[in-house]
Amino acid sequence: MNMKILHTSDWHIGKQLHKIDLSEDLDLFFHWLLNTIKNEKIDLLLVSGDVFDQANPSQAALKQYYSFLKRMIGSGCKILITGGNHDSAAVLNAPKELLNFLDINVVGGASDSISELFFEYSVGEENVVVAAVPFLRDKDIRKSAPGESYTDKIEQIRDGIKNYFANINRYYLESFQGDFFIVMGHLYVQGAHVSESMRDIQIGNQAGVNGSIFGDEPDYVALGHIHKPYAVSESRNIYYSGSPICLSFSEKEEEKLVNIITVSGKNTDIEILPIPKFRDLVAFKGTLEEVKTQLSNYIQNTGLVSLAEIIVNEPNENIQIRQDLDELLDSQENENLKIIKSKLNFINKVRGASEAFEPGISVADVTPMEMFEKRLELDGNQENIDDLKNAFRQILEELNL
Repeated sequence: MNMKILHTSDWHIGKQLHKIDLSEDLDLFFHWLLNTIKNEKIDLLLVSGDVFDQANPSQAALKQYYSFLKRMIGSGCKILITGGNHDSAAVLNAPKELLNFLDINVVGGASDSISELFFEYSVGEENVVVAAVPFLRDKDIRKSAPGESYTDKIEQIRDGIKNYFANINRYYLESFQGDFFIVMGHLYVQGAHVSESMRDIQIGNQAGVNGSIFGDEPDYVALGHIHKPYAVSESRNIYYSGSPICLSFSEKEEEKLVNIITVSGKNTDIEILPIPKFRDLVAFKGTLEEVKTQLSNYIQNTGLVSLAEIIVNEPNENIQIRQDLDELLDSQENENLKIIKSKLNFINKVRGASEAFEPGISVADVTPMEMFEKRLELDGNQENIDDLKNAFRQILEELNL
């Protein structure tokens, strides 16, 4: 009898996109996930970190989380959840003992004993061992020292992560060798794609590691943190499942996925299952008139109201364009579309005072006369330049500047 496991991550419950609540999107995902678990006869659900968007989630976010777990009870599917860099280990671990009785295991943060990260699951004759490694914080993988350089810190973090997973593999070989082995992790593996919605992890992702740190022991590596579904290594079954919904406009073109792993002995079959798109994030670009046309021609393709960003590119700076854009934002009334982000670019923008001088020179250190002379120089108009300077000096004298 085969064992079926579903890998997902980065739910970010409580997430808002430019103050728009995405709880409806997640409700639809959870409904789809429950049906998928039932229809696919999933035995184990793995959630690889960033359950919540904030370390201190709102009551509404907590309610949505517990509501999903409640609906899972009686499904016959066990659950294993790890904490991510957005999560508070204390918040996730708070109901840990109670959830254990409901076949829901939670590892909010790294434990003092590696053995506490290992969980065994069986279906018929199939035995699966999972090392539930959560997001590893600085204190979990290295000891800081006074006077250490930035480079030293990066190398220590990389070495600490490498050593941690080496110890995970060592414990597996000592205690469970021969069983199907899954390693969970929430970290940045070099080469993966970072989106706008991601919070920096371990010094702006500079401490990213190579996929080789997981070693040869794992039969599948279930990763979280990267929101784009991504195969670090298909041959070694190392995967990011990605986030289930779009969390930023940089993700608007992505297809969201979950991975279903079918285990038969040491043999693995991986199915990449698309998640339906519940809401479109769209971008409209061009001149103001072009954007207006795009908005009027937009047709909604999903059940939830589409969220839009508009990027207006005009050749010359013009205050009327600014006013017209503000009016468009105030008057846009498409009930299937909500503009939540806008940007106005002038290609031939007049350079400002802060751009007039060399880097490192503060505008506060420049006299008004020097600033005026630089302005004339930037304009390149040499007619009546002495008259203009004298007129400006008179103004300064009258203002006592």
